Amino acid sequence: MSNKIYEIPVRRIDGSETTLAEFEGKALLLVNVASKCGLTPQYAGIESLYKEYKDQGFEVLGFPANNFLAQEPGTNEEILDFCESNYDVTFPLFQKISVKGDDQHPLYGYLTAEKGEPDISNGDEFETKLAGFGQVREDPKDLLWNFEKFLIGKDGTIAARIAPDVTAEDERVVSAVKAEIAK
Repeated sequence: MSNKIYEIPVRRIDGSETTLAEFEGKALLLVNVASKCGLTPQYAGIESLYKEYKDQGFEVLGFPANNFLAQEPGTNEEILDFCESNYDVTFPLFQKISVKGDDQHPLYGYLTAEKGEPDISNGDEFETKLAGFGQVREDPKDLLWNFEKFLIGKDGTIAARIAPDVTAEDERVVSAVKAEIAK
């Protein structure tokens, strides 16, 4: 079964070209990450989730992005060093991309077009807090912030969009991941 998500070109953090086709048949958690964000400690929980389920057909894919208050200013090499040194990240990381705006990467264009609103959320409190700092979505489908997550099923469909303030340890996320692995 062909699915567009597997055809979109991406670059690993080392610069090598690939597509998500190498992960086809696995449940995937795609996360836009940043190293200087209040949510950056989520790396620990995301890595823990990855280690727990990676041998069961699950992958986490990290996409650094500098779209939110320049909270990912580093080079790809600096980002990789930060992730490995501070959070022992072993899940695949990709080159820094734009996840919203005129220069939005096609992967995130696809994700946000297909799944416009989070399915798993803590309500509007986080979005209201960001609005207080002048950070609002220009388009309702735009990512709200760093660490928004997309759970992709083994068949390549988007199973869930998860709000940035919902951690990987949240039972709703763990349950959704387990459900997709079991399919």
